[in-house]
Amino acid sequence: MPFARIDLLKGRTAEFRAGLADIVYKGIVDVLKAPEGDRFIVINEHPAENLIYDQHFLGFDRSPEFLLIQVTSTVGNNIESKLAFFRFLADELTSKLSVRPDDIMINMVYVDRSDWSFGNGEPWV
Repeated sequence: MPFARIDLLKGRTAEFRAGLADIVYKGIVDVLKAPEGDRFIVINEHPAENLIYDQHFLGFDRSPEFLLIQVTSTVGNNIESKLAFFRFLADELTSKLSVRPDDIMINMVYVDRSDWSFGNGEPWV
């Protein structure tokens, strides 16, 4: 069960945000192998003073178009899946939404099934 959070500066169009969510979802299903329909994505838009990042950390050249994508998941927890997911997102965001590769930062967080409740206050075990 992946859950994605995407943070970016205010000002992107609804179409851009929808395309962004679609690409992340496709990567979650096709690359990480989550089941179809497992679509839980939150996009947070921030004023510039609330999205703080180093423009040149580790030699990158980040712009105000910077995206921070975090996926919390129980699936895809092996190095091959992670690397394939990172590559998929970078390639798709660049080709479909013209996002510069330096503006894409991805973080994966893996948790146990018992860390989720899908409703009724009951764990998913």
